[in-house]
Amino acid sequence: MCEIVTGAVRLAVSRRALLGGAGAAALTAAGIGLDSGAALAADVRGASDGDSDADRCRTRLVLLGTAGGPVWWPATEREGIGSAVVVDGDVYVIDFGDGSARRFKQAALVPRELRTPGGLWGEERLRAMFITHLHSDHVADYFNYVMFGWTNGLQTRTIADPIHVYGPGRRVDDQGNVVMEPIFTRPGEPTPTVPVENPENPVPGTVDMTNYLFQAFALDINDRLRDNRIRNPRDIFRFHDIAIPKGIGYHPNDNPSPPNMAPIAVYSDDKVRVTATLVWHFPIVPAFGLRFDTEDGSVVFSGDTAPNQNLVRLACGADILVHEVIDPAWVDVLFPPPLDPVQQALRNHLLTAHTRPEDVGRIAEQAGVRTLVLSHIVPGNAPDRNFAAAKHTFSGRLVIGRDLMRLGVGRRPVRP
Repeated sequence: MCEIVTGAVRLAVSRRALLGGAGAAALTAAGIGLDSGAALAADVRGASDGDSDADRCRTRLVLLGTAGGPVWWPATEREGIGSAVVVDGDVYVIDFGDGSARRFKQAALVPRELRTPGGLWGEERLRAMFITHLHSDHVADYFNYVMFGWTNGLQTRTIADPIHVYGPGRRVDDQGNVVMEPIFTRPGEPTPTVPVENPENPVPGTVDMTNYLFQAFALDINDRLRDNRIRNPRDIFRFHDIAIPKGIGYHPNDNPSPPNMAPIAVYSDDKVRVTATLVWHFPIVPAFGLRFDTEDGSVVFSGDTAPNQNLVRLACGADILVHEVIDPAWVDVLFPPPLDPVQQALRNHLLTAHTRPEDVGRIAEQAGVRTLVLSHIVPGNAPDRNFAAAKHTFSGRLVIGRDLMRLGVGRRPVRP
């Protein structure tokens, strides 16, 4: 529940001013000081370096943004969550947190059509885009790729060669009936009436959301179509909701992540095959983990999730698992006892919809992955040492993700 992070921060800061004075001392005492590049714990030291030869690999992972939550974390260089898999010059982007589009530009992953005579940009070509779930901190920069890509190099794409976009569909059951999430109440409290935004379609999926965004930007789009005579961006992109198979027991409230779910095919081309599974980020439903398989190896993205066996199955034998993580000590500092029911509910949400470091390590160990990369880090300004516990339960390589970090997948060099 990414939005819960914002509520927790707001509540805690209003109660105790945790980012200053005595609150800051409490954070420091708990080992949650603001990240100033402090050294890692001994068992993780050096693990946060990227691969110096990553750009020589045919397939590589690029971390665009590594912070989680719809929070502008103070004293950090982390932008909102976003990643890219690059395969032989083709780029596949996963999630679009606040600031991640700027990182995309800084990583020189912009389309090859944008190269200047000075050679400022890379040779990559945007091929497809993927959204794990529709929380705001995963889609804040999403439409920037449409509106800025449209006017910055993507005009050469044809209807026969579009950029495909995949994300969750509407929050509906097998019969297509809208299923709203439960309303939080205190024990014994009657259920209140909560106004619904956009009652005609209160649970839009990726395609619906995108159509609403096209409507919101209609003035700009129509102006450029008529005055600049450029092609309609709808000719450049194709938008898809990821279909959930019927008959697996899925229900948005009763069974949002059916156990033992087989991975489902989402997308494939000549470079990559993408599969997905439902993970547990209730009440945001659907929420997906994604796997990218190439000739060189595989990269898996957890999306936002609590520990989930579907993800273990999806990640089995992967070269790299990029997994979200939350620091439970930070949650403890935010919510010291005694807690009233509302505070207890917020604490429970933070710890049941996300994954602790030691549990991330266990998931990676169960899946038999070679490299575990921590990303979607909450709090985004925590020092790396706060996540060292992931190494205690994982025998492979641990990487604490940093913005613009690059890691090679396999060892098939493309450049000397």
